[in-house]
Amino acid sequence: MDTLTHALSGALLARATASKDAAPRSIPRRVAAGFFACAAPDLDFVTAYAGPVAYVLNHRGVTHSLVLLPLWALAVSWLLAKLLREPGGWRALYGVTALALGAHIAGDVITSYGTMVLAPFSDWRAAIGTTFIIDLWFSGIIVAGLAGSVAFFRSRIPSIAGCALLVAYVGFQYVQRQHALEFAEQFAIRKGISEARISAQPRPVTPFNWTVFVSDAEAHRFAHVNLVRDEPRPYRPGDGFVAKLDAPYLPLAQAIWVTRSRYGETSQDFLRRPDAGLELRVVRGPALPDARARRHAVPVRRLPRIARRAMACL
Repeated sequence: MDTLTHALSGALLARATASKDAAPRSIPRRVAAGFFACAAPDLDFVTAYAGPVAYVLNHRGVTHSLVLLPLWALAVSWLLAKLLREPGGWRALYGVTALALGAHIAGDVITSYGTMVLAPFSDWRAAIGTTFIIDLWFSGIIVAGLAGSVAFFRSRIPSIAGCALLVAYVGFQYVQRQHALEFAEQFAIRKGISEARISAQPRPVTPFNWTVFVSDAEAHRFAHVNLVRDEPRPYRPGDGFVAKLDAPYLPLAQAIWVTRSRYGETSQDFLRRPDAGLELRVVRGPALPDARARRHAVPVRRLPRIARRAMACL
């Protein structure tokens, strides 16, 4: 989940869990504590300075651990008590800070990337896979709950309703995921793919957009589908960015399955062409070369005859 959505969800949860007899002046401090505490685990972005590999290996690691949550809550509540000048000290903010950190972890677990909730004792990643990393519907529910809380600042009902609606929305997404998995399973049965590994990944714009995968020992097969659409929605220039994101997802009956070799392919269709002359070397790699490889490659048929003869000996 994006960091801003995390922070807003922490603010919403802080308002929803505030005591009925809480002093009015304490509510803003509580909401601010929830906001900053729920964003705090994403400070692990600093690992990117050690390199992209270090970031991938450590992102959603120890800062997202349920095991270490009590310790992180102590540190974050102490710091926020100083910054927010909380009269009750860190003890007054510890509970809301712990709730916000837990909300952050939950918000990441519902995505597909995976979260090391047992770090540092295990690198196992929990991932439910119901929600896309940036979900405007999810974020919109939070914003609506906060807006209602501002309009009716003396009542917790808007924030409580927002939290309840969020839980219901994720439950709805889980049901859609099951439908996507059933579609992939039917495809595997129809094609006679034995020991198929089936998965479904949420996609942007709506909770009905999914990419489903059917894999075996030899190949990966995937399709971009919309679970409720009857007709495709072609994208036309000028339709906007959201329409462009939504266009690839086809009705189930018109799904286009793409197959990719699990181990890549060896191709003699392209040769590398460095800036300093032509190098006769076969390109070995995935079935679809990346964009840079395409730009620096020439078809074999365009080579001089002597070069083609040399290639025949490879």
